[in-house]
Amino acid sequence: MSTYKDSGVDIDAGDRAVELMKASIAKATREEVQGGIGGFAGLFDASALKNYKKPLLATSTDGVGTKTEIARLMGKYDTIGEDLVAMVVDDLVVCGAEPLFMTDYIAVGKVIPERIAEIVGGIARGCIKANTALIGGETAEHPGLLKEDEFDIAGAATGVVDADKQLGSHRVKAADAIIAMPASGFHANGYSLVRHILATQKLDLNKTYEGLSKPLGEILLTPTEIYSLDCLALIKAQQENLRTFSHITGGGLADNTARVIPNGLIAKYDRSTWALPAEMEFMAKIAGVPQPDLERTWNAGIGMVAIVDPAIADLTIRSLAARGMKAWVAGSIHAQNGPGAAALEGNYRTR
Repeated sequence: MSTYKDSGVDIDAGDRAVELMKASIAKATREEVQGGIGGFAGLFDASALKNYKKPLLATSTDGVGTKTEIARLMGKYDTIGEDLVAMVVDDLVVCGAEPLFMTDYIAVGKVIPERIAEIVGGIARGCIKANTALIGGETAEHPGLLKEDEFDIAGAATGVVDADKQLGSHRVKAADAIIAMPASGFHANGYSLVRHILATQKLDLNKTYEGLSKPLGEILLTPTEIYSLDCLALIKAQQENLRTFSHITGGGLADNTARVIPNGLIAKYDRSTWALPAEMEFMAKIAGVPQPDLERTWNAGIGMVAIVDPAIADLTIRSLAARGMKAWVAGSIHAQNGPGAAALEGNYRTR
């Protein structure tokens, strides 16, 4: 006799995981959510959008790359979910959309209920930080495809923006200021390079290396900063004077900024306005990572940028500071011939 459990799929463990995660999910909600978890679909009351003149729904899907492997090696699963939320919702806010709800997908080699609950708890915590409802998800057990302690996570979110308030390259002008918001670390990009360095340099995740404030593994698992509410506050306060945002993820600072720069303009960053994060400086130095490669792989210390009318640059910085978000003028927009672009100039500030 062969059973589903004999094949490696434990339905009872899955049910136990659902029970353990219910309390976390219950906190990650909004008043528009209808019903609870356990249904075939999550429901969101769309009549809440009736005050929009022409509502555009925005959607984003993402994952956290191979940062999951660092979580596995460290045996720490309660923060990786925050990274997932950040990757998804902060892409939405770039176009001016308010994140409304998201769903998640967790693939594992073996369902360990407590571990799944920790991952989902992190997702729920991230959703709370972004005022986004977690309205559904899927946990899939993949015996034979993933080892028992291996896993991957992904998520999708939906937001809304009024058509006439959509942000983007069409609003960017020459002389606009680039306001940088600091990254909390590597975020969830470039971890294949991180893992390559860990392996080739035989680094110890539990060791606090010179120049670092805590063990390397803890630094590498620092949750990604979630900028959504700070960005939405700026949109509400500054309106037309706020041109757009750029979420600095895979591809680095220049490539992601170029995505929101129109033809005939270039965004120029002045490296001397900030210092490269200690952890990136450490990893680059110990492995000999060329600066161009570093800047196209990691965020170089900036997680989100706002492009604004130069007249409100100081006000924007003060407004973010009042919310607890440090910010500074990191560059400006200039005229040029050719497609929209971005570049980094000068040298990083000495720590």
